[in-house]
Parts: sequence; structure tokens; C-alpha cells
Amino acid sequence: MSTFQAPKGTYDLLPPDSAVYLAVREAIAAPARRAGYGYVETPGFESVELFSRGVGESTDIVTKEMYTLTTKGGDQLALRPEGTASVLRAALEANLHKAGNLPVKLWYSGSYYRYERPQAGRYRHFSQVGAEAIGTEDPMLDAELVILADEAYRSLGLRGHRVLLNSLGDRECRPAYRSALQDFLRGLDLDEDTRRRIEINPLRVLDDKRESVQRQLDAAPLISDHLCETCKAYHEQVRELLTAAGVAYEEDPRLVRGLDYYTRTTFEFVHDGLGSQSAIGGGGRYDGLSEMIGGPSLPSVGWAVGVDRTVLALRAEGVDLALPAATDVYAVPLGEDARRALFTAVTELRRAGVAADFAYGGKGMKNAMKSANRSGARFALVAGDRDLAEGVVQLKDLESGEQAPVALDAVVAAVKERMA
Repeated sequence: MSTFQAPKGTYDLLPPDSAVYLAVREAIAAPARRAGYGYVETPGFESVELFSRGVGESTDIVTKEMYTLTTKGGDQLALRPEGTASVLRAALEANLHKAGNLPVKLWYSGSYYRYERPQAGRYRHFSQVGAEAIGTEDPMLDAELVILADEAYRSLGLRGHRVLLNSLGDRECRPAYRSALQDFLRGLDLDEDTRRRIEINPLRVLDDKRESVQRQLDAAPLISDHLCETCKAYHEQVRELLTAAGVAYEEDPRLVRGLDYYTRTTFEFVHDGLGSQSAIGGGGRYDGLSEMIGGPSLPSVGWAVGVDRTVLALRAEGVDLALPAATDVYAVPLGEDARRALFTAVTELRRAGVAADFAYGGKGMKNAMKSANRSGARFALVAGDRDLAEGVVQLKDLESGEQAPVALDAVVAAVKERMA
């Protein structure tokens, strides 16, 4: 037993479960890569101000959940609680928006950190894959991103997810809605922290998950009743594009999500098999975020998908991913000469693209064959002194038990022929 354990609310990814997470991460990213999104990787920590400006001073993320630290030089840093602000900062710093090819399409994958009460589906360290389209206002981009995420889920075999869709308006129509919502909220029985939030960003109150708050919001004014004609037309185009692509969605006029930077299109992917932590991904348009963090006007849209939550959703549906075997061939040498000969054969197999492993440590035949079976390999390469004297090794099919001699210098060709 080790002296140390993983910090509370975190987890270690270990084989064989880690192979599932890798497969999910790859499946989520694949549609974005096919759509022209290039990979970006940002530091695990950023300036605190980047998130307080972008994510929002009134959000739980900034006020309660960020891990912050002060460096020896006095810099205030935070472990990144989300990806969008970091990716936009990186794009602005590198002047990608000035290259003349908008939108700038980027995808990313990494770990994020929030100080939350640990529970199933909610961790203090979690993994996400995200995609951002920066610098263009176009309902087709909004629809594209929803479609790409839906394709990713379906490619994994997920069928129980739902798409929730809403529009949060823009700078023209949001102020009137904000005022109407504030007037309504001021008349409710709310604690002082929540009352302060009404004055900073009343939409955050709609996102409050406490039952004592939610049951008072039934008569709250809806943003859909306050949208300007331009936002209505924009939202209708998004809906038409999703319908034409065969992506079902549900209008949710109370969907605001937990970040301040969203405008117009906002969406969330939920799965009812996960209990209270039903969101498995989401995003939306954030046309004003660039200006919030000191950049030019760059209307943008994006999403983040939780790898952890997606894995839980797959388990809830009983979906088993078809994962390739970690090892195709396992070498079992009997004697020192055979160790050297089979080690060379294993190296050649790997160079030829065949996953191969070796019975290290001088194991006996019985233990080495147990290891071969545990590895999941389809074939075992077995050789002793007599085999080497004849210039052959024994190629054993671990599924059927059939075994046949193969010339030592023809191992790669023989294995590939049988695997075809």
C-alpha cells in the first residue's frame, strides 16, 4: 500500500479502463478534425484575470471553484477550469485571426480543474475535448458544431443523449430581458448571495440548481419572448439546419449554462441515465468574449464534451466499445538463445506495425503462457533450442490452439498473413 493516494475528487486512469477513455477521446475529436479543426494545446494554468473576465465574476466557477495560486514573482494564476478562454487567448496571442482565413477552427483535449463536492460524474479533475470556431458569425457554424458533437456520440454507439437548444439574444435584445428578469427575481425569497447575483448577472440565478430556487422560477420571464427580430431569424436558421441534418433537438427556454460569455445560440447534450449530473457536453456562441479579454471583435462559437461523463453515459446504456487488442503477438522463449532470437523477432514485428510483447524476466513455459493469455494476444511465438537448430519458431493460435512451425526469417510475413 502506497503512502500517498490520489487527491480527493480526482482519479487515476489505468489499463484496461484507460483504453476506453482514449477511444472516447479519439471518437469525440475525429469529426472535428474531418471538418478542418486543427489541434491546439494551452498551459494547464493561466492568469486568474483571464477567467474572471471571460467566464464571469458572478459565476460559481470564478467565485467558488477555481484553484488559484500566487507565484514567487507575485503572479496570480489559476488552474484552468474550462477551455474556451484559454484557447481564445492563445489564438489572439498568436494573431491567428490575422492570417486571413476566418473562422479559425481549433480543437483541444486536456484536463481541467474545479473545486467541487465530489460525486458520481463530478470530479475536481476532469477531462474534456473541445472545439472552437473563432472569428465568424454564421448560423451554419453553430449548426456544424452541434452536428459534429452529435456525430461523435453516435459513432461511439450512444443513443440516449438529447440536445437542448436555446438562444440568449445579443447586445440589442438582452438588456430589456435582463431588466424584466431582475424585476421578477427581486420579488422572490432568495438569500443575500443570490440577491447580489441578480444585480451582477441575473441569468446566473436561472442556472441555480437548488430546488429552493428552482421552484420559484416557474413564472420567470423567458428570453424567447424578448428576442429581437435578428436573433429570432438567426435562431430559426440554426434550427432549420439541424432539422435538415437529421439532428433532433428540444427547445429549452431556460437553458443558460454556467458561463457569462454565451450569446445567441446555446446548447447542451444531456443523458438521462446519469442522474443529477446529466450534462455530457455543451456550448454555444460567445460573440463578445474576445473584447472581454482585450482582443478585437471576433464572433465565435464552440463546445466542450466531457470524456468522463461520456464514458458514464456509455456504461449507463451498456455500450461496450470494440477496442483493438493491446497485443497481437506474445513471444515465449525457452532458453537464452531463444530469448535473443525472439527479442529480434518482436522488434521486427513492431517495426512492421504489429503489436507484440515479450515474456521478460526469464519466465518458465507455464508462467509465460499464462502471461500470453492474459495479454489478450491472438498468437504466441514459442521457441526453444531444438526449434532454433531447425531455423524455425512455433506460431500458436491462442484462440484455436493450433500450432505450426514458421521459418525464423519469415515470422513477420507469416503473422501478417494469419492476421489478415
